[in-house]
Parts: sequence; structure tokens; C-alpha cells
Amino acid sequence: MANIAFYGVKPWGQEYLKKYLKGHKLYFHEEHIDEEHPPTEKDIDILSVFVGSNVTAEVIGSLPKLKYITTRSTGFDHIDLKACEERKILVSNVPSYGENTVAEYAFALILVLSRRIYDAYEQVREEGDFSYDNLQGFDLMGKTLGVIGTGRIGKHTARIGKGFDMEVLAYDVSPDKKFARKIGVKYVSLEKLLKESDIVSLHVPYMKETHHLINKEKIALMKKGSYLINTSRGAIVDTQALVGALKSGLLAGAGLDVFEEEEAVKDEASFLSAKDTTDHDLRNVIADHILVDMPNVIVTPHNAFNTKEALERILDTTVENVNKFLKRKPQNIVN
Repeated sequence: MANIAFYGVKPWGQEYLKKYLKGHKLYFHEEHIDEEHPPTEKDIDILSVFVGSNVTAEVIGSLPKLKYITTRSTGFDHIDLKACEERKILVSNVPSYGENTVAEYAFALILVLSRRIYDAYEQVREEGDFSYDNLQGFDLMGKTLGVIGTGRIGKHTARIGKGFDMEVLAYDVSPDKKFARKIGVKYVSLEKLLKESDIVSLHVPYMKETHHLINKEKIALMKKGSYLINTSRGAIVDTQALVGALKSGLLAGAGLDVFEEEEAVKDEASFLSAKDTTDHDLRNVIADHILVDMPNVIVTPHNAFNTKEALERILDTTVENVNKFLKRKPQNIVN
């Protein structure tokens, strides 16, 4: 029997996990954990978290019996892997649960921007105005979609783009030429993609190499009047550079499900009362608020993963990860 603590899991998820992890001592919490909100159980063998948690070396140090962490996400930048390696703690993720889910959401953001859907909704709801004179959008057919990162989600985004009769350019450090030939995608350099795309959609993991991948210099290459879509990780984009490009008119708009310092913005009360804020860039927190207030920017709360089917796939893989670890056949290891 293992002692397993789940953080950031809703009541329906708790019932789901209880059904498939019988025989173990399970602890459930809806809130996330970080240094300011450490785990309340100290005897746990296995920890399961979601992206809202920040599993630092200090958090790991507070759990003397911890042997395994399974994050219910594809990304794992919220876990200090170096600290885990020092303690010989294995870390697993959920490598595939929502390639269609996140890709569909990316296109939802694209359509909200291209067809002025939110503007139309707000005009009718708030003003009772059914005029369409100021709501002209643009077709996607014939436009060029640039997909940065062609893992599972990026590939599905490219397929949807082809379904809209768009030209699709792709960039990846490891191009999948077989995939490109099959659906008619053209791999190009990052610079060429930025210069030629009407819409750029980001689908790369966050790591040292992708931090501010889209920075001031890269944004300067983008086609005037183009749009940026980010459903991957906030820090892939230099927030202050993005604000500048939107203000100058270089970019016509952006659809953001993620942004830098999103946790600080989501829970500003905790941020303001925190003992140490040196890990946060206050300029980015301010820039986030500017983005939220811009009329040509759609900001959503890291919601691209959030469908019933995807959440069940996440929990199914998490159960498999736990059971495989306990059988000494760990899977989906990231460290």
C-alpha cells in the first residue's frame, strides 16, 4: 500500500481516482502547492500535481518519504527536476492527452479574432446593437498559418489549418518530413515562417532553449497585421515585446491561453502577501494587465486542456503511471 497525495484535483476527479486506486491511502486537495502552501501530509510516497503547483526544492525537502511525482500535465517545468534527481525521485508526465483538445482551442482563439466573435457578442449583449458595420473580419481560407512545434498538438493544429484551406508552414528542430508530405505542410526556417505567416500558433514545450523564443527581434520579423496564438507556455513569448508590437500595430491581435506570471495574476492576494517575490518580474505582471485590457487581445485562463474527455485521459494515464511505478516498471519518465 502506498500513501499518495493529489493536489489540484476537483471532487469529480477525486471520485474517479478512488475508483481505480483502491487499496492505497489517498489524500485529496483541490488547492495547489508551492513554498507558501506546502503539502500538509509528510508521510507520502507519491505526489501528483497539476500545472498550478510549483514543486520547488523546498517543497520536495518537506517530504522525506517521497519517491515519485506524477504530474497530470504534459509540461513539467513546474517541478524542480534537479532537486528530484538529487533525491533519486522519479518524475512522470502525461505525454499525450489533448492533441485534438488543445489544437481545437487554438483554432477557437483564431476564429474569435478572425470573425470578431467576442466583439459581436459584447455589442449585442451590452448595447443591444445588431449592426454589423464595425464587425468585419477576414477569411481563413487562403491565409498562411505558421505552426511552431510539430509534436502531437502542433500536427493536429496543422491538420485543422489544412481543413480550412490554409497554407501551412511549420518549424521544428526535428522536422517530420513524412507527416509534411502526407498533409501538405512545408517545413521552413523560423525566420521564414514568421515573415510569411498571417497567423502564428505556438506549440513547443517550455525549456531553457524556448524561453522567450518569440522575443523583440523575432516579433520584428513578423508580417505586419499578423496574429499570434499561444496555447503552450507563457514564457515562450516575451510579454513586454508582445505589448509593444500590439501597441505599434505591427501585430493586429493575439489569442493567449497562457502568459508570463499567470499564477501571480491569478492569485494576486497571495502574491502581494508572499514573503519573497524575487522570482517574479513585476514588469511582466503589469504587462499582463495591459494585455487583458487590449481590445485586440483575447486572454483565457489556461483553459485549452479543459474538456471532459481530455481530463479523463489525464486521470487514466496518471493511474497507469502510479501502477507502473509501484510494479517497478515506471513509464513516461522525464528525468
